[in-house]
Order: sequence, then structure tokens, then C-alpha cells
Amino acid sequence: MAKSESDSDDEPLDSLAQLKGNVRGLNKAKIKELLLTLMDECDFVTTKNCMFKNGCSDLKKDVRKLEHANEILKCEKLKVDEKTIILYEDLGKLKETLSMREEMFNTNLSKLESETLQLKQKIESLICENHQLFERLKKVESDLTSNRCWNSSSEALKWPNTHHNRNKKGLGFVAK
Repeated sequence: MAKSESDSDDEPLDSLAQLKGNVRGLNKAKIKELLLTLMDECDFVTTKNCMFKNGCSDLKKDVRKLEHANEILKCEKLKVDEKTIILYEDLGKLKETLSMREEMFNTNLSKLESETLQLKQKIESLICENHQLFERLKKVESDLTSNRCWNSSSEALKWPNTHHNRNKKGLGFVAK
């Protein structure tokens, strides 16, 4: 009988008639034991099935949550992409403006350098002219000092003639 049980486990049963034939050879206690084992296995499989269903429903909920989070992230990504495009456009404009300003700066710098050079030359010529004028001033001052002596002596000579001439006439005498 043990041999027939192991044989029946290895071979698949093709019909209900074969099952009845195999079960007829068993006694009532053995069938009852097999039936209880089958019921226990069936309960175990049903419990596992319920657990799997619960797990699947939890997983479905998680999948829905993840899909929702994914949609939110996609929307945020689109917003970030739009901002990125705008920032790239702004960056391009800023680069263009910067290059134009740099060009203007270089142009203005070269103009200022040439103006500085011209002003430096002008200052040097003005310094030279100032030095010449200072030399002329010294000469004029020395001439003035020497002329003052002559001027003051001529005034000293005129004074007696203009104030005390006593009606004298002639050279060096001036009428009142």
C-alpha cells in the first residue's frame, strides 16, 4: 500500500475514475487523515492566498501613490525645465550684453588712454610754457626793480620842480 501511495504521488491522475480506484484501496482512517491534511493544506493555501491578496492590494496602493508622486514630479520637472530654458535664454542675453559692454569698455579705455596721452603732452607743454613764463617773470621783475630806481629818481627830481619852482623857467622846471 505504501508503494501504491508513492506511485500515485509520482504519476499524474488523468481522471476521476483513476482517483476512485486509488481511494478504494485505502481504509477509512487513512482517507479521513488524508482528507484532514487536504483541508489543512487548503486552509493554509487559502490563508496564504488572502495574505498575497492583501499584499497585492497594499502594493497596488503603493503603486498608485508612486504613480501620483511620479505625476507630481513630472509636473515639477516640466516647471524646472521651463525655468531652465528661461535661465538659458537670460544667460545668452547676459553674455551678449557682457560682450557688448566689454567691447564698449575696451573702446572707451583706448579713447581714454589716447586722451590721457594727449593731456599728458599738453600738461608737459603747459609746464614748459609755465617755466618760460616764470623765467620771463623773473626777468620782468628784475627789469622792474632796476626801473624803479630810475622811476623813483625821476620822481625825486620832479618833486622840487612841481612843488617849489618859484616861477623858474627852463629845462627841468615845470610850470604849476
